[in-house]
Amino acid sequence: MKRKALWIALVLAPLAAVTATSASAADIDCKMTFTLSGWSAIYETASGTGVVTCENGQTMDVAISARGGGLTVGKYQIDNGKGTFSDVTDISQVLGSYAKASAHAGVVGSVHAAAMTKGSVSLALTGKGRGWDIGAGFSSFTLSKPK
Repeated sequence: MKRKALWIALVLAPLAAVTATSASAADIDCKMTFTLSGWSAIYETASGTGVVTCENGQTMDVAISARGGGLTVGKYQIDNGKGTFSDVTDISQVLGSYAKASAHAGVVGSVHAAAMTKGSVSLALTGKGRGWDIGAGFSSFTLSKPK
């Protein structure tokens, strides 16, 4: 299963780079840890929470929601997922809706990988969890301030 997750991440990583521009001196390294749970049956929906931390000391709690469709079916929960942002100059740039391409597979041990973009900002996600699911889809992945 780990080999399949690595393969999926390698296939999707170029998608995140499609709209990426060359890094400037003002870019900061930002990462996110998150939990996410959802279900899919052609239509996919998921929600969760996360914390974005940047190398300049900025941190922000975020609410996560994902909606969309594709050839996908299952129910899953990801704990301690990881995300990496590129082309960020201020933490506020991570908020908003990203166009997402994803792949996931698993029975009991669910593995997810996704690459997405929002303007010049890109986000790559990986995570392991529990549940059962299989498929690939395209959807909207939104980070917002918690209510």
